[in-house]
Amino acid sequence: MYLTRNSIIKLYKEKEIIIRPLLSEKQFGEISLDLRLGTDFLVSYQGRHAFIDAAGIDTNRPISSSFQETKRLVGETILLHPHQTVLCSTLEYIKLPNNIFLDLTTRSSYSRLGITISSIVQPGYCGCVSLELTNNNNNPIKIRVGAAIIQARFFQLDQNTDYFNTERKYNCQVRPVASKANLDEELINLDKFFKS
Repeated sequence: MYLTRNSIIKLYKEKEIIIRPLLSEKQFGEISLDLRLGTDFLVSYQGRHAFIDAAGIDTNRPISSSFQETKRLVGETILLHPHQTVLCSTLEYIKLPNNIFLDLTTRSSYSRLGITISSIVQPGYCGCVSLELTNNNNNPIKIRVGAAIIQARFFQLDQNTDYFNTERKYNCQVRPVASKANLDEELINLDKFFKS
């Protein structure tokens, strides 16, 4: 079930959904919640390696080595270069119940500039929400820390999930974390299959 403004606010006021800090109730739209850009970033850069190894072959070179950590204050700006991916987090800390998940998209004003994100926040998640922003424009785009650039739509499941009893890679984080795709167990199985 898709939740609308009144249902989301009711869950927020009853502390079923935690959002901190909520700077203004104007962040609640008719069918979504606007989330603000946080202060911590992992910026991708072209390093001395020819590629990022998401295949799990070079275990001595973590994916995080292709990202540089940087921090900005609320109100400062950060530049997204053309076709660059920047990992960041929301300013808000979120805690969801075990029967609600979020579908994240870029607010249309930022989508029209070429900034994209597409992500889901699992039921039961707690932490600042990770964002993978990509500038698909041919021009650099300057964005301001604290700006509401993401919208979250709330979906309620017909039953609770068992989120905390399931192993998760990215739960309860407050800063962006580089991809752990190269650590997926399935890559070991695929490597064995390929070698046989």
